[in-house]
Amino acid sequence: MAKGYVVVTEDIKDPQGMQAYMAEVAKSVTPGIKILAIDPGAEFAEGDGKGQVVLMEFESLEAAKAWYFSEDYQKAVPLRQAAADCQLMIFSGF
Repeated sequence: MAKGYVVVTEDIKDPQGMQAYMAEVAKSVTPGIKILAIDPGAEFAEGDGKGQVVLMEFESLEAAKAWYFSEDYQKAVPLRQAAADCQLMIFSGF
């Protein structure tokens, strides 16, 4: 079965707000989730992206979607959106 991935770009405007988000999002992280990379100084070679990049791996695309749409994570989403300009992608690997 193909792995599922989540990539988040976060142009953080409110560091304290992101700390509140991180405290809330920690409640949604389960043993099947791997955080592969967090880079606050990611270099965007194309496009107008900027800020921090987070790459997460899940057992499957369905597991990634289940995490994102879970009640626990959805409680954290407004905190992230208030603290940073973000883009979040959910996709399948090979």
